[in-house]
Amino acid sequence: MSSRPRSMMPRLMAELFGTLWLVLGGCGAAVLTALFPQVGIGILGVSFAFGLTVLTMAYAVGHVSGGHFNPAVTLGLVAGGRFKAADAVPYIIAQVIGAFLGAAIIYVIATGNGGNPLNGGFAANGFGAHSPGKFSLMAAFVCEVVMTFFFLIIILGATHRKAAAGFAPIAIGLGLTLIHLISIPVTNTSVNPARSTGPALILGGWALEQLWLFWLAPILGAVLAGVVSRLLWPQEKD
Repeated sequence: MSSRPRSMMPRLMAELFGTLWLVLGGCGAAVLTALFPQVGIGILGVSFAFGLTVLTMAYAVGHVSGGHFNPAVTLGLVAGGRFKAADAVPYIIAQVIGAFLGAAIIYVIATGNGGNPLNGGFAANGFGAHSPGKFSLMAAFVCEVVMTFFFLIIILGATHRKAAAGFAPIAIGLGLTLIHLISIPVTNTSVNPARSTGPALILGGWALEQLWLFWLAPILGAVLAGVVSRLLWPQEKD
């Protein structure tokens, strides 16, 4: 038996658990506490929830898998020469499974008071009538491309071998927080196809119909950032 599957397993488990935590923490905050009577955390709280999930898991398991937790990040790192293309598909599969498990846990918890969390949209990403601010398809597309582009620039810069050691998770977590503060009204913020897929699989209907955008736009933005990173940091080797 090859040693590669054994060496990959811890990495895939790290990606699964990291993405599960991202969805459970970020989408869970949106579903369970964003509008909770009198003590709702609102957009600011949900933004920090997403940022904190990435920050905490980056420190917890980033040294195992690299801490992607996001198919767009994986593909952006491939485009930037920081990750093997051959490992991208298993990473993405693990991330999507983790996102679905996180969304399923939220659903089980959220139905515990007799309510139906699906009535509120279940933190799914959307555009047009399903955008929190009723933003158009074009606005949603541009927002997701640009936000993911800069998210990858932050990741690629913060993890550069000449960057200050040990601080990358903080920069990345705060970067994701800022992205949510900007874009929650537009799309509920994806910048992560796995994060979009988990709630969409539970909600179904319009969320699945619009899911294509939240794969296409983040991946496009991430790959563009990977290409640009080769110009910003030409000394990086494949």
